[in-house]
Amino acid sequence: MFRPLPMRHVSLQVMGEDLTRASVVLADLGVFHPDPRDPDPELSKIPGDTYRSLYRQAQTRLTKIQNHLGALPPFELGEVRVVPEEELGALNERLGELWNECSASEERAHGTAEDERAVAQLEAALENFASLRVDLAMLQGDRRFLDVRIGTIQREHLQRLEEALVLAYYLVFPYLLTTELAHVIILGPKGRGEGVNAVLDTANFQPLPVPPEFRDSPEQLRADLEARRAKVADARAVHAKEVAERSARSREFLVEAQRQLALAEPFVQLDNAARSTGYLALVSGWVPARDVEPLRQALEDKLQYPFLLHARRPRGDERPQVPSVMRQTRLLSPFSALVKQYGVPRYGEFDPSAIFAVTFILMFGMMFGDVGHGAVLALAAWFFRKRLGRFTLFGIAVGLSSVVFGFLYGSVFGFEDLFHPLWLAPLSDPTRMLMVALYWGIGFLLGAILLRIYNRLIEGDRVAALFDSNGLTTLTFYCGMVWGGFNLGGTGSFGTAAAVLTGVSLLAIMFYKWEEAHASIGEKIVIVLVETLETVVGNISNTLSFLRVAAFSLNHVALMLAVFALANMMDTFGYWMMVVFGNIFILVLEGAIVTIQVLRLEYFEGFSRFYSGDGREFRPLLLNRGTAAIESTVQPAS
Repeated sequence: MFRPLPMRHVSLQVMGEDLTRASVVLADLGVFHPDPRDPDPELSKIPGDTYRSLYRQAQTRLTKIQNHLGALPPFELGEVRVVPEEELGALNERLGELWNECSASEERAHGTAEDERAVAQLEAALENFASLRVDLAMLQGDRRFLDVRIGTIQREHLQRLEEALVLAYYLVFPYLLTTELAHVIILGPKGRGEGVNAVLDTANFQPLPVPPEFRDSPEQLRADLEARRAKVADARAVHAKEVAERSARSREFLVEAQRQLALAEPFVQLDNAARSTGYLALVSGWVPARDVEPLRQALEDKLQYPFLLHARRPRGDERPQVPSVMRQTRLLSPFSALVKQYGVPRYGEFDPSAIFAVTFILMFGMMFGDVGHGAVLALAAWFFRKRLGRFTLFGIAVGLSSVVFGFLYGSVFGFEDLFHPLWLAPLSDPTRMLMVALYWGIGFLLGAILLRIYNRLIEGDRVAALFDSNGLTTLTFYCGMVWGGFNLGGTGSFGTAAAVLTGVSLLAIMFYKWEEAHASIGEKIVIVLVETLETVVGNISNTLSFLRVAAFSLNHVALMLAVFALANMMDTFGYWMMVVFGNIFILVLEGAIVTIQVLRLEYFEGFSRFYSGDGREFRPLLLNRGTAAIESTVQPAS
């Protein structure tokens, strides 16, 4: 529960003909994490290049077919078997033929889409000339004696433009007026272009090009475009029918294609984890210790030829390469997900999921203690359980924690006079609340340091366990500092024993940092002083950070007092409206803030002290079983 499962490094030697079958067996069990490291210099060849190439090409074609036909039909893996290279090649060819049909259909669909866009553009352009009652071909091209221009200007400039152009013997004919724009045709004799251009630029004239397709009156062009649009709609309908028929015709084949590719995928996923010399193949990877014997038995039952399976414990130098299999339970699942947001534990490292769950629930309840608010959180989590999924238990747990602390504080939706608190109302004794939070923080940090020491010992680094940051010397220093702090608060004196313990520990920390620093003497002095000061200040500040646990419990009560103060200034209806909406506001806003603050304490004050979070996640070979997991077996070779 508190450590990832013990792992074994497995080396599986099989005959080359059995390699594909072995990969399917490994994926069927779902316990084998491939190790891509070169296992043996003599086994340098990576087998299956042609097989992988066929698989990837077939998978690409299937994806393209899916994009064309829509969602693929659901499939169930059914009987687990080996897909030979010849069968995979035949599948790839059939997928290629089907994709060629789909590709040709898509080309026609693209042509239809281009026609539709062209029609839409022409219809939009035609709106600029809809009010004209002339053949638009007359407005196109260049003329020998006549200068013809068509475009738009700001409507407010229309009169001044007419007055200015009449001096150049040009006429302006507005044919469409809108609120802001005037669509105009400008006619005049050739040869006065420069002067006219200056006037038009001043009036912000915007030319409207007449598309070359417009060779008739707007009425006739509109009818022609409607006919073209009808043809586009017919083509789309034909294409949709064609796709539907192809999808129905190919349904069984696509279901079988998905099955075959799902069965072929494990061998492709092995990739560099498999090496061969021709007749002999070697597969390397990591398997949980508890699954080694079931794996051996499955291989004996399903492989055609003899094999050798060797399992050993991880070497010390391999620890960074060993994947971690975190022990999952339904109750811890949402908290494990939050732990993984910080990182995956190294192999053998303490898995903090259980402790994270307990401490998170307790701190949330202490900071957000109210029977009513906690009940609303728990009920909301249950009501939205389909959306929350595995985080439903998380919402229910923190809600119930709030309920428990609400009884301890004697608070129900902020009302503190409904029953007597089982412990104390926070504002009745703030000092006591702060002291409880301080004790909690000290215990939390001591536990984090002990876990750091444990993790370093598991890794075999005894020096780091004694002297590294948050090692044994840091533990004794922190204990001495806390001891002396309580002495100061009680007697006004730090105490000789506490001072000796703190001083000796601090000197040991400084000595270790001096030995670890590889620099000149001057740089070493600076490094040691800065890092030692950081250790002292960090431990003090981290301890004081836990005062926020009490501060938010006090803040929760204070906010409710503010709500009731405002409510008391209103009539009966206003009073209850303020109480209801005030509770909703506090429930949403402060609930989110408290969650963030608890996560901050867990991550920065806890995990940063003992949890590396840079481990490798266990990713075993798995079969894609489609829409349902069906128990099946690999058929032995005949």
